[in-house]
Amino acid sequence: MKKLLTDTFKDFAEKECIGSSPLYRELSLKIAEDEDILDLCTEVEKSQPIPNLLFGAVHYLLLKGTEHELKDYYPSLVDFPKRDCYLYRIFKDFCLENKEEIKVILKNNIVQTNEVRRCAYLFPVFSYIYAQTQKPLSLIEIGTSAGLQLLWDQYAYSYGTEETYGKKDSAVHLESKVREGRISEHLLNDVPPVAERIGVDLNIVDVTVTEEKLWLEALIWPEHADRRRNFLRAAGKLQQHPLSLLEGDGVSLLPEIAATMPEDSTLCIFHTHVANQLPEEKKSRLEEYVKDISERRQVFHIYNNMNDRRLHVDHVLKGKATTHTLGDTDVHGRWFDWKIDLKETPPTE
Repeated sequence: MKKLLTDTFKDFAEKECIGSSPLYRELSLKIAEDEDILDLCTEVEKSQPIPNLLFGAVHYLLLKGTEHELKDYYPSLVDFPKRDCYLYRIFKDFCLENKEEIKVILKNNIVQTNEVRRCAYLFPVFSYIYAQTQKPLSLIEIGTSAGLQLLWDQYAYSYGTEETYGKKDSAVHLESKVREGRISEHLLNDVPPVAERIGVDLNIVDVTVTEEKLWLEALIWPEHADRRRNFLRAAGKLQQHPLSLLEGDGVSLLPEIAATMPEDSTLCIFHTHVANQLPEEKKSRLEEYVKDISERRQVFHIYNNMNDRRLHVDHVLKGKATTHTLGDTDVHGRWFDWKIDLKETPPTE
């Protein structure tokens, strides 16, 4: 177990933190060799991403007001954060001093990073689908958390230029870049109509509840001021546009939810950075359910982290899937690849 945890933190430092969070990278490399903190991490459920949960727990307690000198190292808490050789010693001291509270969080909370900027690639995906079907979209999001991604049509977007797309006057303005490929201009000019939207999660987060909102904020890495701003503005947007959110197993409930969607709409089932937390048996069951639903109506399944890290769009009809692979996406939506060929028009019903 300890060897696995050591490798987990080393991988997190090198694969997730480089160029994104110097703070978490430095801490992760030290935690990987620290028996005391690794022992604390054994409280985490196996399905959860352990580094995110530990760092989220520490950040949550600091944001909540726990007094400790560690806060002086967090850009989310002070204007001029410290960077010196004492960081890890102070971090470990905080963890041991607040060990029991951290244990409770590790046992009872889950990582539900409701990363709003992932909508920057969902928007053109949904526009692409609408261009094919010319029907309003009915959306089912598995692992919806607070439902912020379900409101993708209420946000404004920029892709490395001065042009703004989507809901141009929105208070939520998401900026991203297309790393490889190019999005056709006409896909970005119109916002597809949405007939219905439902989100499902094992643990729905209510951003009107202070502590639940604070937990989502704590999962945002301390250096990421733009992510925090996007989240807080999107949470405000959610209060203006209440959603239908169901608590339960999104895979098991999928056939039941799909049956309620308007027949004269295009059914889109999507999930981002969720499938990596599903056991293989449940991933297979999800794919089977999508095929079963497609016997009655066409389905678009949008996902990443199922079998690889890339973003895929499957068009499924009569049990047969046609897969388009867009390419890689940044975990926080800062960039993505766009490799859909619009000449490959999916078959219609």
